[in-house]
Amino acid sequence: MVASPLLARQGAVAATGADEGVAWHYGDPVAEQRALARGGAVVDQSHLGVVRVAGPDRLSWLHSITSQDVQALAPRSSTELFVLSPQGHVEHAAAVVDDGEATWLVTEGDHAAPLAAWLERMKFMMRVEIDDLSAEYAALGEPVAAEGAEGEPVTWWDTWPRVAQGGTRYGPPETEHPGLDRPWRLVLVPRADLESAVAEREAAGWRLAGTWATEALRVEAWRPRLAHEVDHRSVPHELDWLRTAVHLHKGCYRGQETIARVHNLGRPPRRLVMLHLDGSQHVVPEAGAQVLVGGPEGRPVGTVTTVARHHELGPVALAVIKRSTPEDAELTVVGDVGGQELQVAAAQEVVVPGDGVSADRPEAHGPLTRGLTPRGPDAPQSLL
Repeated sequence: MVASPLLARQGAVAATGADEGVAWHYGDPVAEQRALARGGAVVDQSHLGVVRVAGPDRLSWLHSITSQDVQALAPRSSTELFVLSPQGHVEHAAAVVDDGEATWLVTEGDHAAPLAAWLERMKFMMRVEIDDLSAEYAALGEPVAAEGAEGEPVTWWDTWPRVAQGGTRYGPPETEHPGLDRPWRLVLVPRADLESAVAEREAAGWRLAGTWATEALRVEAWRPRLAHEVDHRSVPHELDWLRTAVHLHKGCYRGQETIARVHNLGRPPRRLVMLHLDGSQHVVPEAGAQVLVGGPEGRPVGTVTTVARHHELGPVALAVIKRSTPEDAELTVVGDVGGQELQVAAAQEVVVPGDGVSADRPEAHGPLTRGLTPRGPDAPQSLL
C-alpha cells in the first residue's frame, strides 16, 4: 500500500484496515464530516484500486462475464458491476465508467490486482487490454451528484440508491431512502497531480476530510461496501445491492442462476440493517463484533460490518444478520475492545425487510418453494 502524500498534512491521523494509506481525519473529524455533508469537502481516496480495460471488444466482453448490462454504456455514464462466483457469491465489486476509449473500474485497493488477474484469464480471443493502474492513478471523493463533464478527468458518479435500469430494490423507494441525500463521486487524477488537485478545491473553499467522514455518511446512506459488508457467503440481495450493480434481464453470466433463483423464488438468508448504538459509553464496538437477540445472554444472529460516529446520529453501524430476526427485536452488540468485553444495546433500522421479497418479485402461481407456501387459517384454501 502506497501512503498518500496528504498524510504529511499537520494533524493527519492515518486510517487503518481497508482504508490504510490515507487519512482517517485531519484533526477535527466532526467539522470535516459536517463540511462533507453540506457539500464543501474533498476526500483523499487514493487507497482505492484502478483497473483500465481497453480494446474494441471491452464493453461486450465485460457485459458477458459480469452482472451488469454495459454493452451499450455511453461515454461518461456511470454504473456498477459484480464478478460473482458460480454459486452467485460476490467476489469483486467495481465502479464502472467508460471514457469512449477505455472502461475504468474502481475497486478496493486489495482487489485491484486480483480483479485484473481474473479479467486477464477470461480474455481468450477477445480484443481487450487490461492494466492495473492503481500505482499511476488516484481517486478523489467529492460530494457532487453529477457525471463527469467533457474535458474533466474520468469521473464515476455513485447513483445509489437510485434503481438502475434492469435492477430492483428490497428496501424503500428512492424518495424515502436516506441515501438519496448523499451526493458522491470519484474523480481519477494522475498520482503526481493528487496534491495539486486537492489544493485547487481548497482554494475554492472546500475542506480536506478523511475517511471518518465518508464512512459515517455511507452508513447513514445504507451504502454497502465490498471491504466491509461482503464476506464469502454474500449474495447481492442481502445488501439491497441489486439497485445499482445487477441487471436482472441481461444474458447469461457466471452466478446468474443464483441471482435469478433468489429473486424469483427464494429469500436471501441474511439481511442488512443499520444499528443505532447506545452512546452512553466512551467506546464503541469494532467491526466483527457479534449481534445478539434476546439481551447480552441471547443468541447470535449476525455480525457488525462497519462502525462509525455520525455528527448528528451519534454511534451507528451496519450489520448483516439472519433474515428471520424480527424487525422489531432489540439487539445487543458484543465485542472485544482493548481486551475487555463490551456490550452495547442497539436498535435496528430495517434496510432489507425480513420477508426477503423484492419490490418486483413475480407473483407465485402456487406452492413453488418450501418455506414460501402460505400457512395457517388465513392461507388460500387452494394452497392448503
